Amino acid sequence: MRKTLLFPLGALTGVCLTLLVSGPQGGLWAARAAAGADDAYSQLNLFGEVFERVKGSYVEKPDNSKLIEGAITGMVTSLDPHSRYMNDKAWTEMQETTSGEFGGLGIEVTMEEGLVKVVSPIDDTPAAKAGLMSGDLVSKIDGENVQGMTLEQAVNKMKGPVDTKTKLTIMRKGADAPMDVAITREIIHVRPVRFHVEGDIGYIRVTSFNEQTTDGLKKAIASISKDIPQEKLAGYVMDLRNNPGGLLDQAVSVSSAFLQRGEVVSTRGRNPEETQRFTAHGGDLTKGKPLVVLINGGSASASEIVGGALHDHKRATIIGTRSFGKGSVQTIIPLGAGNGALALTTARYYTPSGRSIQAQGIAPDIEILQDVPAELKGRVDTIAESQMRGHLQAADGTEQTGSQSYVPPEEKDDKALHAAYDFLHGVTVNAAAAKPAPKTTVPN
Repeated sequence: MRKTLLFPLGALTGVCLTLLVSGPQGGLWAARAAAGADDAYSQLNLFGEVFERVKGSYVEKPDNSKLIEGAITGMVTSLDPHSRYMNDKAWTEMQETTSGEFGGLGIEVTMEEGLVKVVSPIDDTPAAKAGLMSGDLVSKIDGENVQGMTLEQAVNKMKGPVDTKTKLTIMRKGADAPMDVAITREIIHVRPVRFHVEGDIGYIRVTSFNEQTTDGLKKAIASISKDIPQEKLAGYVMDLRNNPGGLLDQAVSVSSAFLQRGEVVSTRGRNPEETQRFTAHGGDLTKGKPLVVLINGGSASASEIVGGALHDHKRATIIGTRSFGKGSVQTIIPLGAGNGALALTTARYYTPSGRSIQAQGIAPDIEILQDVPAELKGRVDTIAESQMRGHLQAADGTEQTGSQSYVPPEEKDDKALHAAYDFLHGVTVNAAAAKPAPKTTVPN
């Protein structure tokens, strides 16, 4: 069984190589394939020789399973930042995460330059309450250097029994020196949807795309519809800022809640016949009410699918800053009992108008930059897929740099949110703060 993720070990269980030879040049292709296979076997022989030398000559007797796990990890992580091998423990923990409840600190992380980089703290978790920010680099965990650890090892070290503390040493852009942050571990209940009524507007905050997201969204829309009579409802704001993504099927069903019909996203792999198209289903639950979607530099993957689909269908106006630009699909491939799973980048995804946003992101219709407090100026990092080492290149070779991911903690200071409310009330957004993005249309 495979599960497709958008984000954002063990022993070899077998390799199957299928060669398809056809047409008048079949002999040439067969020769090339054979040459390629010979080269691969030569490299595998090299691996076997190194493995035996390490096993026989290393100063201490090594653990064979750890050697193989390290080799697989190195092979997969050399592909791109999002492909990875998960041993059985890590695979179990990922399943817990996507189901919506797990233990830890509450941060989405990746590896960069040998350090753990915070992609986004999750709302209302210990990490968010402790003030961790997108772009922060974790250099030490409980005094132990992160340099030399794998991402899995670092994540496992940050986890621990509930109500125990861990100390992270944080390097933040613009800070004079690293800072130590003590965080108490909790059971993380990821409540992916929060909402409230703001006058005649329904505000819906989507923090992640796990198995509970669509149900939470449906409940939010139903509750708002009860609180505000249909004739008085000015519209909805869906806040996807600093939402790192999650499950592809949830991105499709969330988009479907605002669309009557049409394509939501397509995924295209190495082989043209593997192209998949996902269309809206279920109908527009908001009955066509105006919609604003908020995004920023921390909006990634599934968030970008939703923003791109609603924008291309002219169903929503996008306000904020350019999104992260993670336009790749990871397929989870279980490797058998006890062997964990492989998260492998298998495709790029495309918005309905045919745009690949890998390393480019979604540009807002109205760009709004937040006012960063003086004490944080120069310390709030701009982040983007294009800044990640070894990232999958943009389909057309044009890449965009990072954009602002800061969101003020107080709603009264949130310029993008107020711009969304103004827009829904028919107020022209301050032209000095707004920059229209190029329009795209969905092909007929």
